[in-house]
Amino acid sequence: MKILIDRAIPFLRGVLEPWATTVYLSGDAIGPEEVRDADALIIRTRTRCDERLLDGSRVRFIATATIGFDHIDTAWCAAHGIEVNTAVGCNARGVLQWIAAVLVRLSRRQGWRPADKTLGVIGVGHVGSLVAAYAAAWGFRVLCCDPPREAREHLGFLSLEEVARQADLLTFHTPLDRSTRHLVDTRFLSSLPPTTQLINSSRGEVVDTAALLASGHPCVLDVWEHEPQIDRRLLDRALLATPHIAGYSEQGKANATALSVAAVARHFGWPLAGWYPPEVRPSMPRPISWQELCDTIGDYFDIEAQSRQLKVHPETFEAMRNDYPYRPEYF
Repeated sequence: MKILIDRAIPFLRGVLEPWATTVYLSGDAIGPEEVRDADALIIRTRTRCDERLLDGSRVRFIATATIGFDHIDTAWCAAHGIEVNTAVGCNARGVLQWIAAVLVRLSRRQGWRPADKTLGVIGVGHVGSLVAAYAAAWGFRVLCCDPPREAREHLGFLSLEEVARQADLLTFHTPLDRSTRHLVDTRFLSSLPPTTQLINSSRGEVVDTAALLASGHPCVLDVWEHEPQIDRRLLDRALLATPHIAGYSEQGKANATALSVAAVARHFGWPLAGWYPPEVRPSMPRPISWQELCDTIGDYFDIEAQSRQLKVHPETFEAMRNDYPYRPEYF
């Protein structure tokens, strides 16, 4: 039994070794030769799992320590008997706290209070629902848009066009698929008031870089098209910019690893149910007021410093991401 693992996934070394031969590689070094004799993969977004990588291998199980699966050709895997498991929901509170840091920093720079602003939440899943709930408690007027959920559940969510028309800030929390690729395009951007600020921590390809540049809309970005070769013009123009680390909380990473371990153990019948990294304190969710948030968020996440570092050294995008010191979740 052999498992190939992205070496940037934390808390994992030593956990699976009693049951399998484990090989740790950087995500971009996992290629067809490396996977040929592997039975399972534990990966991140940097490993594209498709026919080119997997054809002719003995891989039958893939766990991705990420909430998304746009880097996996799930149809090809299903057709070839390869089970795929994601860590859905693992980093929702990490992203929530990144959004909180963004909102506090923008409010200080621009001189507003939550009651002054309407926040549009596009995608109301694990992350978006948390953002919407906390933002409403902080005093924002919150408008939600999630067409697939609205079609299934009839929750009263607004259309994308209606949210875009009313919101001062738009935050995107959608998966990446055919319906959301370049969701933010020239047509969409032209429908917005010119002062609308866009916040994207979902996937870079949700936003058409060229269209956003041409529009002149203010933006805050954690995710980018063509990572790690990001557009330097968009980086320069972003109000705040981070290297795809919105969900990089200590607990979020621990959750992702624990979910991957649980999935692999379940698939192969190993006695690891309930395993969680012993060195990490699990999340302890609680309400937090806007004033307490403003007083404390900088102690946990200095987003201004992170943004300055990326803007000065964009060539270190991948190193900044891989070496990021995971921040603790405190609400």
